[in-house]
Amino acid sequence: MSSNSNYNLHGIIGKQPALSASKVFFALLSGAMLTASFPPSKLSFLAWFALVPLLKAIDNESFFGAFKYGFIAGAVHYLTLLYWIVVVLERYGSLNAIVSLGPLILLCLYLALYPAFFSALTTYLTGSRFFLLFMPGIWVGLEYVRAKLLTGFPWCLLGYTQYDHLHFIQVADLCGVYGVSFLIVLLNGLVYHLFFHLYNKNRRLLKWEVLITALLVSATLAYGHFRLSADKREKEVRRQVNAVVIQGNIDQSLKWETSYQAKTMETYQRLTRAAFDFNPELIVWPETSVPFFFQDDVNFSPKIYLLSRESDTLLVFGSPAYKKHYEKTKYYNRAYLITPDNTPPQYYDKVRLVPFGEYIPLKKYLFFINRLVPAAGDFEQGNRVAPLKGKHLSMGVLICFEAIFPDLARAHAMAGANLLVNLTNDAWFGSTSAPYQHLSMTVFRAVENRLPLIRAANTGFSAFIRPQGEIIALSTLFNEKTLKASIDIPNAPLTFYARFGDLFAFSLLAISLIKVLLFLWNRWIAGRIDD
Repeated sequence: MSSNSNYNLHGIIGKQPALSASKVFFALLSGAMLTASFPPSKLSFLAWFALVPLLKAIDNESFFGAFKYGFIAGAVHYLTLLYWIVVVLERYGSLNAIVSLGPLILLCLYLALYPAFFSALTTYLTGSRFFLLFMPGIWVGLEYVRAKLLTGFPWCLLGYTQYDHLHFIQVADLCGVYGVSFLIVLLNGLVYHLFFHLYNKNRRLLKWEVLITALLVSATLAYGHFRLSADKREKEVRRQVNAVVIQGNIDQSLKWETSYQAKTMETYQRLTRAAFDFNPELIVWPETSVPFFFQDDVNFSPKIYLLSRESDTLLVFGSPAYKKHYEKTKYYNRAYLITPDNTPPQYYDKVRLVPFGEYIPLKKYLFFINRLVPAAGDFEQGNRVAPLKGKHLSMGVLICFEAIFPDLARAHAMAGANLLVNLTNDAWFGSTSAPYQHLSMTVFRAVENRLPLIRAANTGFSAFIRPQGEIIALSTLFNEKTLKASIDIPNAPLTFYARFGDLFAFSLLAISLIKVLLFLWNRWIAGRIDD
């Protein structure tokens, strides 16, 4: 019994030679290419080839050999992609640059495990039937796990690289961003086979791989063309709404100072009144644009109500809020909707908080970590997802970080939202790549649910996004801006994605797990027979 176990373990792990310099180079190259394919770079086409060097590096490697090269590629990718975390921690967390590297490195080492497992499982299943389809299935399954495990961190999944290629991303209303990720990895696998296995691979099998890939890519483009054409045909039957976003460009280091509140409110009032000639039906201010407790303020809150009455306009804005719960005070990151008819304001409390920014996970054990948000108390999680309703609008609000979670936008769509509104404050990120990345992910929330999306950001990027993902108005970073647009409010049934969510990704995860387990079982049986 012991000898069989040792034999099988050796067969799974393989020999452990020293790292190859050339293979390390290929892994590093893949990591760099992956990062370069994300915004603000204009090199999104690199995503379709970025994994080819990694696939070359893991060719003929053992399980753990491939794991190492995948880990190297992942570490390089995430360190260069998420470097802005150091900027946030240093500037607003009062940590020096060296100490700020610690959280970045820990997060990136965790995220690097995903491409590491992808590489290990890929080399493990090489040569199995339908391998070219299983490989992107493994990648997507791991992306789905990353989006769900612990608190979930689906930042910059591979499909987001194509956010501005409208024909490719329409499939998101069926499969979410995971459908685009699947196609990208599929094409990477085909390119790898064509370049490195053209002469030693089964020619008949290769022809099938080319045909299947061509059919899937063609079907995706055809579906994209169909959806974009349908959107144009349906445009005339939609209700049009004039909307305005106010980008106040308030300095993050000053906005919470009591002495600066009057200047902040003067800025928002001035910019809002400048938009009255557009006859807006909706005006949107960013996350925490009102840097005080709107619910009981007697100095500035009446002036905000007055703005809504003067313009006969719905006004959505962000503000901190609190509730007394026995002897404890609970604080919330809240979005308010006020209407010109003096009805009580509606509100939505943020349900997906930023770990270590708005709350401390496992606070009992991590009591030594201070929050980054300079406001009173830790934020509490909201307890419901429901649109804010005014006139003919039903607005699903996503506050900042929430825009990267497809399930929240879906929940709003399922609850009857006909418009998505993203309030955010990307001032935390400074002039890094993070605001560009954040915007790119928001585009997919519109496509997945076929709903227009309004994005109001304190320092940018503010934007108006059509249901097919087209950005029709966009502000620049770190400027005061009154952004105006006429948006079409659809009257269409729920999309397949809104109804069934991540069925595609979950199915691929389940299939991948079954495939791996069957492969392990067959290897174990083969080892027993050989013995």
